[in-house]
Amino acid sequence: MKLTCIVCPRGCEMEVEKKNGQWTVTGNECKRGETYALQEARNPLRILTTSLPVTGGDYEMVSVKTAQPIPKGMISEALKVLRDKTLAAPIEMGQTIVPDIAGTGVDLVATRQVQSLDI
Repeated sequence: MKLTCIVCPRGCEMEVEKKNGQWTVTGNECKRGETYALQEARNPLRILTTSLPVTGGDYEMVSVKTAQPIPKGMISEALKVLRDKTLAAPIEMGQTIVPDIAGTGVDLVATRQVQSLDI
């Protein structure tokens, strides 16, 4: 597997291989690059970011993200949980929107405040 390191500005071109049950990384100029490459090869993680509709708020949408990275293979399952979700204002920044999204053990949280409209 070939990949470009994103840990620092160097952007090392690395190759990760598994031979006889052992992982090897070549092309990295630092230990952090090796750690990144092994993580990407074994179990890639990503932070899920998206927006959800809001009713009764000063914004029609609220941005949300996972509090920590989740397995890349779980992104589709997490999005299925959110498919028909609509939130009601008020929403606080950092508020948990979906605890343990898709069984990942990671909460989905709001990344902005949405105030209620006073009608």
